Amino acid sequence: MLVIHNAELRKKIKTDSHYTLKDIQNISAFLEQKGTFSFSPLENGLFPAARVNKRTEYTGYANVWVRDNIHVAHAHYAIGDNEVAIKNVNALMTYFKKYQKRFMNIIKSGKAPKNTMKRPHIRFNGNNLEENSEKWAHAQNDALGYFLWFYCLLLNHEILETKQENIDMLALFVLYFNAISYWQDEDSGHWEETRKINSSSIGAVVAGLKEFKKVLTKKNLECKFKSLDVRLLLEELIEKGQKALKDILPNECIQDDATKKRAYDAALLFFIYPLNVVNDNMADKILGNIEKNLLGDYGIRRYVGDSFWAPDYKKKVSKEKRTSYMGIDIFERDTLLKEKGKEAQWCIFDPIISVIFGKRFQETDREEYLDKQIYFLNRSLGQITDQFECPELYYIEDSKYVHGDVVPLLWAQANLRIALKMMEESVRIK
Repeated sequence: MLVIHNAELRKKIKTDSHYTLKDIQNISAFLEQKGTFSFSPLENGLFPAARVNKRTEYTGYANVWVRDNIHVAHAHYAIGDNEVAIKNVNALMTYFKKYQKRFMNIIKSGKAPKNTMKRPHIRFNGNNLEENSEKWAHAQNDALGYFLWFYCLLLNHEILETKQENIDMLALFVLYFNAISYWQDEDSGHWEETRKINSSSIGAVVAGLKEFKKVLTKKNLECKFKSLDVRLLLEELIEKGQKALKDILPNECIQDDATKKRAYDAALLFFIYPLNVVNDNMADKILGNIEKNLLGDYGIRRYVGDSFWAPDYKKKVSKEKRTSYMGIDIFERDTLLKEKGKEAQWCIFDPIISVIFGKRFQETDREEYLDKQIYFLNRSLGQITDQFECPELYYIEDSKYVHGDVVPLLWAQANLRIALKMMEESVRIK
């Protein structure tokens, strides 16, 4: 079942034949004209999570999330807009250096603090690079791993200038991950919820550590912290992370606690693209699990039992509590989901799956991969609203699926932009 919300776009979506290069270029140009790919970064190059107005400012999505920014910046890099990516990661680097004491204090203590507010903050005021006083689930190792990965990726591709002070800051990430024993650290992960040992967080850190190792090797850089050789520590930390992933994958969490244990999580898609930290066999398992257990008609569920934006969420949860970390308790929230399968369906995943199959088609020339690429691209295009915006998710209200209040989510439109670029590349070689 292909659901298409935008009537004008419906005329351009092909369901019974392959796209031509002109078809994809026309769709991309059409969406550009309609403002679908308007990102409106802050003056310093950072991106709010979404464009908000008076009706949606309650969401707090005017703030900057490190994770979202890396995905959006990477999308610009993937389509060849390096200037946007450079400006973004430089602003993030400035922010992390401003608060490097958070790293230093934890490195000095040698362990993760019980109070997550003492960790590096992954959500902050992007306008002034100031931390927010609001309590938040800042134990998010994936976000820090993403930054380390992408910053180093740009260094390795000679897109960023190598500066010793920035290399020293990156080294603090390594020492921090060591201090908190990231391979067994309970963090709140991609979805900022119950703390557990998330393979999706471990994998993001492994990707970052590997990319930093390439930087030091390629550029033959000395990197020491006092008498500690960071290169040797990198090897040890990568090995520990990979061992943890071998034990956990294709699951997200295998802890015995029923409130933590989770077999399927769509965040694992990012292992395949853009992080590329799993082999084809594991990628197949992850994709198979998500298609079988999380795929919906309107999008893809984050995980089975996800109660965020459960049916009639706006009627049951006040504005003040809907998106706040200090809002509705997750165990209370879980009571809102009366039936598995009624979870909100998100719009950030379908374009990523399309990209994954696009890369496979380009590597193998196998027609079934192209068909999958087109199918998931069409699903992504179908999620665009009648106002030509990419929503965060679709949830059930009065027994029918409607988009949530966060429209557009910049992360969603960034992923769609990559998917269209990848489709263009596939039809060029077809």
